[in-house]
Amino acid sequence: MTSRIRKVVFPVAGLGSRFLPATKSIPKEMLPVVDRPLIDYAVEEARNAGIEHFVFITGRGKGAIEDYFDHAFELETTLGERSKEWALKALSSTQLDHGSASFVRQQQPLGLGHAVWCARDIIGHEAFAVILPDELVLHERGCLAQMVDAWNQKGGNIVAVAEVPEPRVNQYGIVAPAADDGRIVEVKGLVEKPDPATAPSNLAMTGRYILCPEIFKHLQNQRKGAGGEIQLTDAMAATLGDVPFHGVRFDGQRFDCGDKAGYLAANIAYAMRRDDITPRLAELIPDLRTYKP
Repeated sequence: MTSRIRKVVFPVAGLGSRFLPATKSIPKEMLPVVDRPLIDYAVEEARNAGIEHFVFITGRGKGAIEDYFDHAFELETTLGERSKEWALKALSSTQLDHGSASFVRQQQPLGLGHAVWCARDIIGHEAFAVILPDELVLHERGCLAQMVDAWNQKGGNIVAVAEVPEPRVNQYGIVAPAADDGRIVEVKGLVEKPDPATAPSNLAMTGRYILCPEIFKHLQNQRKGAGGEIQLTDAMAATLGDVPFHGVRFDGQRFDCGDKAGYLAANIAYAMRRDDITPRLAELIPDLRTYKP
């Protein structure tokens, strides 16, 4: 097993039905936050955490994601001829190194666990990361980099966790905590979308994971869980007792961009970090102090 986290899986095969009709022809992961698509922020976070290989689990109609991280020869040539160096610089961050990206088709929408299982042959026998691109964390040091620090200390499985309002625990995978130092919490149990009345806590998993390769053994059975889907939470729960398992309370402001209000809030928050946008935005929307980083 590798001594560091080199690979990341991006499950990007979802339909994006909550953002219809926009996502009828545009993958939800390509929806822009200011002037960069959601998936670009996820890839940047992974790069900054030391990731070397990027595995995209795609579906029908997701070709725009693959194109986004490729060279756009005609566009680059035209920009060069017009001396638009600033635009060429903006494009440079969208290109992944040769051989560093893999695209795997998930042919049926069978759940997050199934999407991760589709990456098994590329991941092999090493620990790896999973990032859900519609969860953004605004912080100078990315959420995954913070989790890698915890993995270097604890090993095993690591999940990003945050407290959520009790009435909303039925929207998340919820952690049953054991030892807790305020930053890193030992996980003794996991429940997918529990009834608030029976939930073991309000500590929710928030779209970032570092997983041991043993997870594939439990995903192999293709057993369906909550919602009739193959749940990653169920497979992670099956590893409890076999490998160390911890949650990390991360630094940063989290935005659920799978929710329309969260997506709009993310646009404002990220725009307020931009000196080229903030003055004009402040004129258009008078009170933006809540979103000022």
